[in-house]
Amino acid sequence: MSRLAVKNLTQTFVEKDSELPVLDDLNFSIDDGEFVALLGPSGCGKSTLFNIISGLLAPDTGEVHLNGRRINGNTGDFAYMQQKDLLLPWRTVLRNVLIGPEIQGEPLDTAKTEAKQRLTQLGLSGFENSYPMQLSGGMRQRVALVRTLLFRKELLLLDEPFGALDAMTRTVMQSILLDIWAEARQTVLLITHDIEEALLLADKIYVLTARPATLKAEVPIPLPRPRNVTDTSLIRLKSELLALLQVEMSKVFGTDSHDSAFPQAR
Repeated sequence: MSRLAVKNLTQTFVEKDSELPVLDDLNFSIDDGEFVALLGPSGCGKSTLFNIISGLLAPDTGEVHLNGRRINGNTGDFAYMQQKDLLLPWRTVLRNVLIGPEIQGEPLDTAKTEAKQRLTQLGLSGFENSYPMQLSGGMRQRVALVRTLLFRKELLLLDEPFGALDAMTRTVMQSILLDIWAEARQTVLLITHDIEEALLLADKIYVLTARPATLKAEVPIPLPRPRNVTDTSLIRLKSELLALLQVEMSKVFGTDSHDSAFPQAR
């Protein structure tokens, strides 16, 4: 049985007299402990999909199942890290990351110990009593990741968690995330626009079409970790993914696929 199953999801937004189809009969599943990445053109509906999975938005049709149980509308089953850090400005870093344990009624002494360990792991030691306004954007995003982890859910939804970070910090954060995942073997669903990030992190990649999004391809990544972007097998997979996305981007911009901004796959 799959840990998470998305079945026949369809979503259309209506504003005044116009309709915007976003998802079109989307189906996929994730097994227990898998690390799965979602790739697709910008605006294809990936964040809408996460909002449906997490229970923040009800689909027009279709269902979300967790461990074989239909959970449409249940917001308590996932730890969801959105693109914006959404830190509470009146709380210190430490009190921000302790929101999950507080909500769940956990003993805060134990939670504080783990929180400080995670903050140190992510290069934030010494900032426990700082406020969000005193942090850089990248630091705020790292705080948001610690907060997400401390919800201690078996399934993580990560919506471009490292998109705001510089290249060097992003590389370090990817390695840390893999270490954390290897420790707990949580099931992870990651949205990213970075093909190399998806290839370095994921067990498999789902490629979505241009809006309205449906599943275009499932690409397994049968490579041992840690991975290197210069590995010939990874380069070959990157070429395949570029070719798939090139076709979908041409639909977005109304161009021939050969005129796409993506380099030609070889």
